[in-house]
Amino acid sequence: MGLKSGGLQRKSKASQEIPSSSMADIAFLLLIFFMVSTVFQKDKKRDILWPEAEASEKIDAKQKEILNIWVEPNGDVYINDLQWEMEEVRSVVRPLYVATQQLVVSIRSDQNVPYRHVDLLQKELQAAGALRVVFAADLEQDLIMERR
Repeated sequence: MGLKSGGLQRKSKASQEIPSSSMADIAFLLLIFFMVSTVFQKDKKRDILWPEAEASEKIDAKQKEILNIWVEPNGDVYINDLQWEMEEVRSVVRPLYVATQQLVVSIRSDQNVPYRHVDLLQKELQAAGALRVVFAADLEQDLIMERR
């Protein structure tokens, strides 16, 4: 009584199909992982008195194409919430402007910032080759009501 194949036979064979019953679970877990691990950039809240404007225009650019530059009354400059010296603005803005041709530089400052600081910033931006520069301002609410 001889055994042909050693006496052991496989009862089931490996399936040729990829199991899809757990694919939805895996996709859901990946979705949760990316939602939890994503970090969004938040601008620091600054209590400032915005300069007033009689007319303004909304910037139609994506958030990543806007470079926010804050000028403090003492002359400190913050580029996207990182402090820089006034003389370093040119070296920081130029590579960003070369990389993104659609970059919009938004100058944000308190109403009480001395003009000499804003003027120095403008000269640094000119030297950096920044073409699209806007000033953030608060539109007077009385003018909005009159137009309606």
